[in-house]
Amino acid sequence: MFSHELVARILKDRRFGREPIDPVQFPDHLAPFYAIEAHSMLELEPPRHTRLRGLVLRAFTSRRINELAPEIEALCDDLLRKLPTDAPFDLIDAYATPIPIIVICRLLGVPENMAGQLLKWSNDMVAMYQARRNHAIEDRAASASSDFSDFIRSYATEKRKKPSDDLITQLLTAEDDGEKLSMEELITTCILLLNAGHEATVHTIGNGVKTLIETHTPASAFTDSTIDQTVEEILRYDPPLHVFTRFCYEDITLGDQTFKRGDEIALMLAAANRDAKTWPNPDHFDPTRKIQTNTSFGGGLHFCVGAPLARLELRVALPKLFARFPNLHITEPPKYANLYHFHGLERLMVQA
Repeated sequence: MFSHELVARILKDRRFGREPIDPVQFPDHLAPFYAIEAHSMLELEPPRHTRLRGLVLRAFTSRRINELAPEIEALCDDLLRKLPTDAPFDLIDAYATPIPIIVICRLLGVPENMAGQLLKWSNDMVAMYQARRNHAIEDRAASASSDFSDFIRSYATEKRKKPSDDLITQLLTAEDDGEKLSMEELITTCILLLNAGHEATVHTIGNGVKTLIETHTPASAFTDSTIDQTVEEILRYDPPLHVFTRFCYEDITLGDQTFKRGDEIALMLAAANRDAKTWPNPDHFDPTRKIQTNTSFGGGLHFCVGAPLARLELRVALPKLFARFPNLHITEPPKYANLYHFHGLERLMVQA
C-alpha cells in the first residue's frame, strides 16, 4: 500500500491487525526470542493489547517524558563538547547513537555503564527483522533474548525491594482495574521500549542531519517557533521505518484492491509520506511546510508509544548540534546500513 490515504485508513481499521490468524511456528532454538514476542503489545490485538498499553501509558506519561528535557539538553551538551572541531567524526557513533540509548537507560533506571551491552542485545534482537537473517543471526537473537530477560528480571527484583523514581518501578506498580503487569510482560515491555526507543531515533537523527546539510537548511529552522515543523518534515521526508505489516481478518475490498482473510499486507510508510495528493511537491524537503499527520510513527491502536520521547530528543539534539557546529559539512558519501524495513545510516562522516 503506497497511498497515504489508504495506508492511514488501514492503520486505523480494526479489520486489520498485527496478530496472525494462525499461530506462529518457530524452531526450538528461537524459543527465547518468541517467548518475548508473545507478550509484546506491538504484536498483540485487543483485549491483551488494550490492557498492556493502558498499563504502560500509566507509567510512560507525557509529564514523565517532558521532565526529561533538561537531562537531554545536558546530555547533548556533554556529547558535543567531546566532538573534535578540527577533524572528521562519525555523527552516528558519536552523537546519534548515545542520545537515545542513554536516555532509555535513565528512564528505565538501569546503570548507564550498561548502555553498550543493552545496545548489543538490542541490535542482535532487531536483526531478526531483516530479510538477510540466517541461522547465526537467529542464534545471536535467541542468546540476546535470554540474557536481556535475565538482566531485566534481576533488576526488577531489586526494584521491588528498593523502589525508585524510574520506569521499571512505575511499571511494577502500575495498575488497571486491579491488574498489574506480570514479570514476563514487564520484561517484554522494557525490551520493547529499548529496542524501539533507540533504533528509530538513531536513524532519524542521522537521516535528518544528512538532509539538513544537503539541503543547506538555514539556522532559522531551529528556533523555538520553527523546530516542530523541521522535525515533522524530517520524519516525513526520510523516516526511520519504511514498512509495517498487517494481517487481514476478513475478506475486504478497499478501492480497487481485494484482500482475503489471512493475507499479510505491507504498508509502505515512507512512500505514503511522499504522496503528492497529501503533500505538494513531496520530494522537496521544506522545513516550513505546514504540519500534517504523517505515517512515520504508525497509527491507530499501534501508534508508537515512544513518539513523544523521540520528538523531544530531536527537538533538543538538532538545534544544539547546529548551534555548536553551524558550518557542519559531510566529508564522505553517507553510507546507509544494510537493513530491511528500517532505513538509516551506518555512518555519517562530518566535520565542523
